Amino acid sequence: MAHRFLIKEIALQSGLGVATVDRVLNGRAHVREHTRKRVEQAIKELEKQELQLATVGRKLMIDVIVEAPARFADEIKDALETELAGMHPVVIRPRFMMQETMTTAEVVDSLQSIGRRGSHGVVLKARDVPEITEAIGDLQRRGIPVITIFTDIPLSGRVAYAGLDNRVAGATAAYLVAQWLGPRAGNILITMSDERFRGEEEREISFRRALRTRYPQLTLIDASGGHGLDTPTEKRVLNVLATDTKIAAVYSMGGGNVAILRALEAQQQSPICFIGHDLDRDNVRLLREGKVQAILHHDLRQDMRSACQHIICFHKLLPASTVSPSSSVVVVTPENIPAHIASRFR
Repeated sequence: MAHRFLIKEIALQSGLGVATVDRVLNGRAHVREHTRKRVEQAIKELEKQELQLATVGRKLMIDVIVEAPARFADEIKDALETELAGMHPVVIRPRFMMQETMTTAEVVDSLQSIGRRGSHGVVLKARDVPEITEAIGDLQRRGIPVITIFTDIPLSGRVAYAGLDNRVAGATAAYLVAQWLGPRAGNILITMSDERFRGEEEREISFRRALRTRYPQLTLIDASGGHGLDTPTEKRVLNVLATDTKIAAVYSMGGGNVAILRALEAQQQSPICFIGHDLDRDNVRLLREGKVQAILHHDLRQDMRSACQHIICFHKLLPASTVSPSSSVVVVTPENIPAHIASRFR
């Protein structure tokens, strides 16, 4: 049985005698199965204790690069900073670069700068384009792990993805819309901030597939491309509505919900249901006012905890088995807004 501990250490940890531990380690006869398992468990416990001692005081500098509307970027930052204390005994020090829009060249330049100056890891929300994929691969070759969050770049060499399952989210939205509308035909307005964000694209693909397969009476009207920002999002929705298209429901995948509703109200349209994503300040208010019927929520704190743990695990300061899974999709209505979120946005 492979180990690196003294027999007396294993005996002390297991509560067994030194001679008994010696028989187990050397595979001798007349050893009960539960005794052998107790020795194995003791070795695992000693390994964990050794790892904990090794991590005391370790500091990891990580870089957080996010392209997202300020309202969502603020939520990401708050979630990460809230989770940092839970990373003890490892100390994580984040450096933030968050912008509402970033060109591909700006993201690549930021990743290349990180590669030159060094980092213990990168947490990244960016578009899935070849140039960014290549820049992530360069960081991988330099030994700098990249964790993608909320929108994945799966062919990039990133270490892991932390965030909701966007395909499940899209299918869930389709189910909810169909339940609200029933068997009637109608137009569904959909909006993505940018189709090159793979997460939103996966939501859209799954939503579209579910409607085509199970609810063929519903037609999609696309007003995507506003980057989740109010002015460009409102303009795109108004362009769609200018043709006198009647909207029965809305599925907003990329934000800008206040602007979408403003455009609809300008055309005197009141959809039967409006499904959005993420419990930021705007969406909590819209839920309370009854202007949005459901928000597909995922626990940002759990996702940021998972992202940090993947980086800690990469540096062999945490066993892979203890890394938290990404969060699940939760349907939030005006009746079940999580208390800790509701209290922040009163």
